[in-house]
Parts: sequence; C-alpha cells; structure tokens
Amino acid sequence: MGLLSTLKPLFSIPPHWVPIRCIHPRHCSNLANTSVTSRERKTTVDKFKSQISSGPSFQDFIKGVSVTNKTYAADGECDRHSYLSEDLEMGNSRKVYFETYGCQMNVNDTEIAWSILQRKGYQRTVDLSEADVVLLVTCSHNEKAEQTIWNRLKQLTAMKKKRLKTHTPMKIGILGCMAERLKTELLEREKLVDVLAGPDAYRDLPRLLTVADGGQQASNVLLSLEETYADVMPVHHAPQGRSAFVSIMRGCDNMCTYCIVPFTRGRERSRPVSSILEEVRMLSEQGVKEVTLLGQNVNSYRDTSEEQFCSSDLTQLSRGFKTVYRTKQGGLRFSDLLDRVSRIDPDMRIRFTSPHPKDFPDEVLHLIAERGNICQQIHLPAQSGSSKVLKAMRRGYTREAYLDLVKNIKRIIPEVSLSSDFISGFCGETEDDHQQTLSLIREVGFSVGFLFAYSMRKKTHAFHRLQDDVPAEVKQQRLAECYRVFREEAARVNAALIGSTQLVLVEGESKRSAKDLCGRTDGNIKVIFPKEDVAAQNAESNTAPVNAGDYVLVKILSANSQTLKGRALSHSSLRETVTHYEALPRHQLDEHVAIKTGP
Repeated sequence: MGLLSTLKPLFSIPPHWVPIRCIHPRHCSNLANTSVTSRERKTTVDKFKSQISSGPSFQDFIKGVSVTNKTYAADGECDRHSYLSEDLEMGNSRKVYFETYGCQMNVNDTEIAWSILQRKGYQRTVDLSEADVVLLVTCSHNEKAEQTIWNRLKQLTAMKKKRLKTHTPMKIGILGCMAERLKTELLEREKLVDVLAGPDAYRDLPRLLTVADGGQQASNVLLSLEETYADVMPVHHAPQGRSAFVSIMRGCDNMCTYCIVPFTRGRERSRPVSSILEEVRMLSEQGVKEVTLLGQNVNSYRDTSEEQFCSSDLTQLSRGFKTVYRTKQGGLRFSDLLDRVSRIDPDMRIRFTSPHPKDFPDEVLHLIAERGNICQQIHLPAQSGSSKVLKAMRRGYTREAYLDLVKNIKRIIPEVSLSSDFISGFCGETEDDHQQTLSLIREVGFSVGFLFAYSMRKKTHAFHRLQDDVPAEVKQQRLAECYRVFREEAARVNAALIGSTQLVLVEGESKRSAKDLCGRTDGNIKVIFPKEDVAAQNAESNTAPVNAGDYVLVKILSANSQTLKGRALSHSSLRETVTHYEALPRHQLDEHVAIKTGP
C-alpha cells in the first residue's frame, strides 16, 4: 500500500485530453456539404485516421511532463484537439434546433452554446422538422422537470427513426444539469441521445457532434473550477430587443441539503468584471432596455481576476446569517459590480437573480435604494418559515434572522417588491412547521412566489443523511395551502397599487387580447393596458403609438394576485421619470411613483 501511495500522484489526466466514449473515423452522409468534393473529403478523412492512430502518448499522462497547454481561442472557440481535424469540427451549415427548459441560467446557457456552434458554421432553425441537430437544455431541479425531458426524448427518438428513411440522420443532444446528473441512464440504459454536454462543456460541443456523426455516442460532463465563458459573447435572442440575461457567476458553494446545483454546476466562480461590463455596453448600444444579472448565487459574486481586487477584506454577510464554508477574503464584490453596471446606461433597468438572503449587506441595499435604474425588486428565497426545517436544510439562518432582514430591507427600500421560493414537505417537516411557513408568508407579504413540493435528488446531503418521510399527498396538500395564502397576500399587496402611476416597460401584445399591451413595473409585476396612442415624450399636444421596448406611465385601475390593469398616460423614460418626480414637492405626490435618485 505504501508503494501505491507514492505512485498515485505520478499520474494525472492532462486537461487537453477530454475523455470520450469512442471515436471511429467514420462519417455519415449528413456531414457532407455540396461545397466539399469527394477528394477533399477523402484527404480530410485520411488525415484524421493518421492523427487518431498516433493518439496521446504515455508522456501525456505523467504529471509534470510538458504537454500542450489548454488554451481558448479569443473568439470563444473550443479547445484545440491535436488528434481531431478542425475541418471535421465545422458545422457545414447543418441546422440546430434548441429547446430550453428550467431557469434563466439555462436561457443564458442556450445563448452561449449557440454562440460557440455559430462560429463553427452551424445554422439555427426554429423549425424542428428541418433540424439536423436537436439540443435540449435541461433542468434537474425536481423530478417533474426531469420527467418532462424523458417524455420529450421519447418523442424525438420516434421522429428520428422516421427521419432515417428520408433524410440525413438527426442527432439528439442533452445539455445542462440533467446531462451531468443522469449521464449513465441517458447514454447506456435508455440510449436515447447521441451527445451529452454538461454546463461546463459547451466549448466542446463541436467535437462532440463530430464524434456523434461517426455513429458513436459522445459525452463531456466534467465540471470546472474556472469556466465562466467570459470570452464567449452570447448570441442574445431577446424579443424586440427589450431585455437580456447576462451571466456573472456560475456554481454554488452553499451546499443546502436539498439542492443538486453544487453537484451539477460545480463550485462558485465569478466572471471577470471587465467582460461583464463589455457585454452590458454592447447590449445598451443595441437598444436593450433591461438587463438581468444571472448566477446560481448571484449576490455572492467575487471577482479575483485582477491583483488590485485581492485585498484582505472579508466578505460581509447579512446580520444573523452564516455559511458552511470559511469566510472568503478579497475580490471585487457584488455591490461594486452592481454600481459599475448601473452607470453604463441610466435608461436601462438592472435586475439580478437568483440571490441568497445571506449576501445582502447594507451597502447592497443602499445602492438599490439610491440608484434610479436598479429595480426595487428583490428575490429573497426563504424555503421555509420554520427554524427547525431551515436548520435541516442547512440554510444558515433562522426564521427570526430572515424576518429581521426583511425589516431591514423595507426600512432602506420602503417601496420594495419581494418575491420568494418555498419548499413544501421537506424531510421531517411537521404540521406545525408548515403552519409557521404560512404565517411567514402572511407576515412578509410577497408579490410573487415560486413554490414546490419537495423532490429528493440523488447526490445531495438529504439523500444520504435524511429521511424523505412526508407522504406525497401531504406534500401536495401543504403546497396547495401555500399557494392559497400566497395568492391572498399577493392580491393584498397589488391592491395597494390601485390609483398609483407606474412606469412600465412594454413587452408587447397581451397573450389574451390583441387589443391590449402588457409590460412590467419596476417591481416586476405584470401590467395590462389598452393598445392606444398616448402623449409623446416631451410633447403634450402630440400622441404616438406604444411599441414593445417603450417606457410608458400607466395609471393602475384594478389588480388581482398576478396582474395589474390600467390605462397608459404618456410615453416616458427611466431617467426622465425619476427626475420629474424628484422635482415635485412631497405634498404633490398624491399618486404613488417609486422615487429614486438617478445614477
């Protein structure tokens, strides 16, 4: 054993050799392109055979021996693989169809994956029937989310079998969290997919698709301690250019007992602030009116990419909160990033999701209150109203600490709109615990809620250490009660806005009627109002139509738990509205409008 212990560190897998299932130098007809002659194709194949036969040598697997370092191209291309011809990685105008499931992070991941494939010559299609490659960007949040994907895979597999008779073969790929969590089941048991790529392996997609074209399954679900895709500029598909998501960090270190994210997305790592600011500036130049900063734990952002950011300052948490890991030191913090992003375009709304309650020091709250274009809407996931359940969840706070944070937020940001997440039926939850959750919902008064029945995930701490002992029917009953109380409180919160004037960013036509438009307030509440011309900005006598991407002032006339209804008064802008209402004396502000100082 002593000898084995000394030999063990000698061997390591060099980072530029990514393991794959198998590679055969075979090619299906769908790789061919009319612009590539058979002679050129034969030359490429011969070259590929020669390179693959040489393969990695013994030296490539010995630690300390100099091998080619892993490098990324400036334009965000995949790693260079000396054994795989660059010609074979080209898409040759093959058409890719994306389906995105789950959270906003998956929307952003879709944009990153598409940016990488686009640079390799693939084309994107919105017509499934003409797709050569179908990629599902997946979620493993709960069992229901995964079952949706399993059902969709069976449908696509049936379509793939029919396509074999008349078209070139269609390749099916799974991207994201489900690829990492269920790789064995997806590849070996069900055999429904050709390609698997985990959240940190999107750069490898062109190579994986090339391997799949050879008739083999290909996968890369390795997690990274460094990957942030900082040099990959996502291809944004925001409708009408209204809004866009910008990823600022990936992974999570919190290790809540119920959560699969640390195991599917890896450890926290933050994208360099310079690349974030560059992307936001680009979006501003394109006319985007709202940017949402994204991260699994977005307000834990900590950029240590530059030496000047590495100080001895310790991370400041919300009062009464703690973590399972040591206090982190140095780095450019979330408040610094939020400050810099908000200064780029005073007429662009800034939101962020999804935060953790522990990372709301006063400096973040004061910045939200003072900066005119940072939305006064905070997502504050509670998960439970019982201190006993919160401890079992390893959330790092008690019910009392959470409520103290809510009071502090409302003190600093009086007009704040709060939303939250709750889990019904977690391990060991009693009826009394459930009642405490209902009372917390009533006490806080959330405007939006995301509620789920607990679904145990493999790999989590709860799976290994806790008992999933709440019956399914009880979970559903408690979930229904949480929904009912949430709707009651949201209706009360929204009713308080009747008679106020809200600045609304228009999203487009209402889904229910082409005669109405819809948009969202600063607090992220949906507003419906008639489609009609209103007073133009800075011109009282002229009117102009209202279009998607416009800011308009809307008088709120009615409300329910989900929606506000009103009538548009005039065109406006974020900067002008803040300036106008700040100039009015307090006694003239008989109509409520959020008042914040400009950047």
